[in-house]
Amino acid sequence: MTEGRQRPYAGAPRPARTSGKRPGRLDETSAGAFDDLIEANAAFASTFALSGFDGVAHAGVAVVTCMDSRIDPLGMLGLSAGDAKIVRNPGGRVTEAALEALILGIHLLDVRRILVIPHTRCAMASNTSEELREAVAESAGMEVLGHVFQAVEDQVEALREDVARVRSHPLIPASVLVGGFLYDVDTGLLNQLI
Repeated sequence: MTEGRQRPYAGAPRPARTSGKRPGRLDETSAGAFDDLIEANAAFASTFALSGFDGVAHAGVAVVTCMDSRIDPLGMLGLSAGDAKIVRNPGGRVTEAALEALILGIHLLDVRRILVIPHTRCAMASNTSEELREAVAESAGMEVLGHVFQAVEDQVEALREDVARVRSHPLIPASVLVGGFLYDVDTGLLNQLI
């Protein structure tokens, strides 16, 4: 890439117009439903200090963890905004999407260490795929067809598989350190298992 040109991943592309609707137009059914969050965002923006940030992982860290709201990925590692790339999904698994994010993070965003972090008392590890499907079907009021929920039968074995998957990927160099941890949602402590 020519020096001085902006990297294609440094900024989000402008969304293409695909309908007659103007971008940003409110859907009448959601008007007002997000007011509390928009108000909180205004307070956040009033002291916003990351303008112009380059988007790289300044601590060289990437974290794959669960979407569970009891987990504060940056806080539990003593990191701040801009220090790490965070990838979240149910169960904190190294999925295809997570692996893609890790590869991009390594090659484009200065990631040098990867932590894979599932957690205690995870719904994905304490239910079977069938139990998850039934719970979603009950909540939705309809059968859940064509979707498989990826329950985790053995968290430690799944963690071994995920760390091995990252370490053995041809686009992830051996110089990148990869560790497997379990986060305790009741104590806030990390335990390195792999």
